[in-house]
Amino acid sequence: MALRVLIAPDKFKGTLTAPEAAAAIARGWSEVRPQDRLELVPMSDGGEGFGEILGERLGAERRTCATTDAAGRSCRAEWWVAPDAGTAIFETAQVNGLARLPPGQYHPFQLDTFGIGAVLRDIEQAGVRRLILGLGGSATNDGGFGLARALGWIFRDGAGAEIRSWTDLDQLATAAPPPRPLGFEQIVVAVDVANPLLGPTGATRVYGPQKGLRAEDLPKAEACLVRLAAMLKPQLGPAAEQEPGAGAAGGLGFGLKAFAGGAFRPGAAIFSELAGLEEKIRQADLVITGEGALDEQSRMGKGTGFVADLAARAGKRCLCLAGRISPSFRAPSPDGAGGGSKNFAARAIVPDVATEAESRAQPAKRLRCVAVCAAAAQTD
Repeated sequence: MALRVLIAPDKFKGTLTAPEAAAAIARGWSEVRPQDRLELVPMSDGGEGFGEILGERLGAERRTCATTDAAGRSCRAEWWVAPDAGTAIFETAQVNGLARLPPGQYHPFQLDTFGIGAVLRDIEQAGVRRLILGLGGSATNDGGFGLARALGWIFRDGAGAEIRSWTDLDQLATAAPPPRPLGFEQIVVAVDVANPLLGPTGATRVYGPQKGLRAEDLPKAEACLVRLAAMLKPQLGPAAEQEPGAGAAGGLGFGLKAFAGGAFRPGAAIFSELAGLEEKIRQADLVITGEGALDEQSRMGKGTGFVADLAARAGKRCLCLAGRISPSFRAPSPDGAGGGSKNFAARAIVPDVATEAESRAQPAKRLRCVAVCAAAAQTD
């Protein structure tokens, strides 16, 4: 019996884009079950690929803007504008993405979000009213300080000297807003994590080491963000730094709220709405999703966990194909408690069909092999 199969993976970070992953899964599945009807809906939760995937969904036009990357080097960034010019999409990793930098050449203390400001002004000048910003894949940990400076904010220390590096924010005494704020009617900040800005689960402690912060750097970095948040409490309220998503992209989530008036929303939910994902899941017999690493973060705002949760609530079978599966991963359940479900299964490339090195060398081939194995084990 032919099945209606919805294939909705996220990216396999560092190896496959979401469309490439969807295509590899479809090839492998069709080798074994050519009778099944496949619908490919590659997704993004706000991280890398968010702009292009949402832009395609909206039939948006691609545009480019001259700016600088996180290290201050000249570059061009892409953004997308819908046909009616009412909505634009910009993926901030186009500017401050870790993938844009040579590995190991820059320390996060040398990087900031300044270049994002030029892109926001370019989008504003196009007459866009609503802006959707995807966060994720960042190299920075500046709490949006660089962005604020690019927009015209002035930061000074106790002696009145202007602060130009985010690593001096622990000396912050005053923060003056620009004479002309951004003119968007709405800025939606699409976050792929639910971390706060500060504390043991905040931007610095959780994601800083992944970007190159050493153990001895963490107190300094945290102190700078603590001082920035304290200075902005009269404007934002006492709990803004603890809002889920404030810690996204090294605190850029917090910065976009503080300096641009942005409002947080899970990136996976935004994609789901634009793609009609819930209805597609209801119409499917089987949902296949996937990502590079299935772990405890997968169900904390990540796209794969979002798809699996929707499938669980709809009572649909869900199969997750991953690069690897961490023992910390909790399978979704219909009540959302993560207790597991007979309708959920997961398979991994490593170590089931390949080594880590083989997986990275031939990611599409290895993902296709996992899909072949999963399809062979499928029962109607």
